[in-house]
Amino acid sequence: MIAVKAEGLVKRFGPFTAVDHVSFEVAQGSIFGFLGPNGAGKTTTIRMLCGLLAPTEGRATVVGFDLAREADRIKENIGYMSQKFSLYADLTVKQNLEFYAGIYRIPLRKRAGRIDLALRIAGLRGLEHRLTATLAGGIKQRLALGAAILHEPRLIFLDEPTAGVDPASRRDFWDLIAELRSQGATVFVTTHYMDEAEHCDRLILIYSGRKIAEASPRELVTNVLEGSMFEVTGPPPAEVVRSLQGKPFVKNAQIFGSVARVLTEDGPESAGRLEQNLSETGLPEARVRPVRPRLEDAFIHLIEREDALIADSGGRTR
Repeated sequence: MIAVKAEGLVKRFGPFTAVDHVSFEVAQGSIFGFLGPNGAGKTTTIRMLCGLLAPTEGRATVVGFDLAREADRIKENIGYMSQKFSLYADLTVKQNLEFYAGIYRIPLRKRAGRIDLALRIAGLRGLEHRLTATLAGGIKQRLALGAAILHEPRLIFLDEPTAGVDPASRRDFWDLIAELRSQGATVFVTTHYMDEAEHCDRLILIYSGRKIAEASPRELVTNVLEGSMFEVTGPPPAEVVRSLQGKPFVKNAQIFGSVARVLTEDGPESAGRLEQNLSETGLPEARVRPVRPRLEDAFIHLIEREDALIADSGGRTR
């Protein structure tokens, strides 16, 4: 079953193209990730699929309803948690949930049960009477999720739900997402955190308004990063990257904090070749060890490749 099917979605704001012919399908009951840097077009795509923005071109169906003709039906069957915290700071946790239960027209006989379930799923029991303004960022995000699932939506859109919260709260939030999926919900989540993207069943990488890759996290790493990955320590990583530029056996070299990560065309045996090459170019202290490629490596490689294509074509007009 397909929860979302988008075909050639385009959104223009005057001369600026925010989303450029993006197509994909989201399987029902899955966690689907929209991965990309800020400004890539993730939020604009979600707002179109929620019926909040009309596409300039293209079409989509969401939970079986046509976006152009049945936007109101879509809104009844989805939950949406925006980037910006949108609940009321001067209400308590429970008052916010009661307000949204009314907005969603949940029957009075069911409201207490739905609010209690939202409190449990979001881990907010015991905080019902806390003023929302006094909550920490991670707890506010859990409250926003609780409000978004009050009406038992079939599909939940989460737009960078953990932006600005601490790592422990991010981990807790992803536990909540996994629980929602286990209950049969489909979760569509945008993020620019690589560790979060690893939790998704399927990913799309969107950049400069265009889809540039789609696969499972494992497939994305395996298919994009053909060759061997090495970590180089010792010299400043910027010097390592400069010394390897233009070398025919080096597919990619990037700075990762205090080290450099290098992708070569050859197998693990090319570690010695790398060390010799770096020594010959004035970096004899360089030490090379094989490492497993990561999703972040694939992400950077794809972005660099896309930037090169844009440059070769004389720049992309958006």
